[in-house]
Amino acid sequence: MRWNDKPYHTLDYELKRKYGEKIYKIALDANMTCPNRDGSCGVRGCIFCSSGGSGDFAAKGTSIARQLEQGKQYFRDKKVGERFIAYFQSYTNTYAPVPTLEALYREALENSTVVGISIATRPDCLGSDILALLDCLNREYTDKFIWIELGLQTIHEHTATLIRRGYPLSVFEDAVKQLQKISIPVITHVIIGLPGETKPMMLETCRFLARINVTGIKLQLLHILKNTDLVELYEKKTFEILDMMAYIDIIISCLEVLPPDMVIHRVTGDGPKDLLLAPLWSLNKRLVLNTLHQEMKRRGTWQSRCWQT
Repeated sequence: MRWNDKPYHTLDYELKRKYGEKIYKIALDANMTCPNRDGSCGVRGCIFCSSGGSGDFAAKGTSIARQLEQGKQYFRDKKVGERFIAYFQSYTNTYAPVPTLEALYREALENSTVVGISIATRPDCLGSDILALLDCLNREYTDKFIWIELGLQTIHEHTATLIRRGYPLSVFEDAVKQLQKISIPVITHVIIGLPGETKPMMLETCRFLARINVTGIKLQLLHILKNTDLVELYEKKTFEILDMMAYIDIIISCLEVLPPDMVIHRVTGDGPKDLLLAPLWSLNKRLVLNTLHQEMKRRGTWQSRCWQT
């Protein structure tokens, strides 16, 4: 099975299938914080999270409209595709009063070049009032989409405690159920290579996500970034950083257990060059992707090859 020229169901394939052209994502900073930083459940964030709240590539500006314009300038030279996804990326993007959130989301949805919005948040920041807002906007903007991206990282509670995720798996499960009830697609972030996690543990996380039928997944390589608490564990050599071929082997196995309709939003990561300490091989994203595709071809495998309903 192939999705155009790829052995897995890429986001690029899905967007071109729906819109007939390349769709770019513009990362936004909505000037929010996180309950894992403001003292609600923690003050230092997850141990891998940079000071930018995972939004190091987000556009900066005084308004969402201005940030969108800044983001568009970046893609002007590519001369391919003229429509965009507004990606609320930095920190927790449902962690504000509902009127504030509504104004931000509407500002993006009203932009004529935006096909939809993707909102990165935590499952413990989706109260009934926020779900009601998302439901209302989803019904109103029928020509556009609203996605929610949730940072699960792992289903294993011991690892979740180590990385200071700040909520149990049951909270994530409930959030997914509530979002599915109002027809909001869920994209889940999973980190490959967390301290203490084995390949079977990582596959358990992917099989779990296949069972609960999330719409999409981001498979993210663990990055060691400067000024994060993960650096201390790394410097003490309490865990091993994956080399490229070990990472690719795990990614292939993860893809094999995922259903064919699950959209793969990412299979590697983009660590900021000025912050990244390890693994440095991840900076060559083209090499990683080319090697992944070559290895999948060599093995004669594809997404869902080992998927079980």
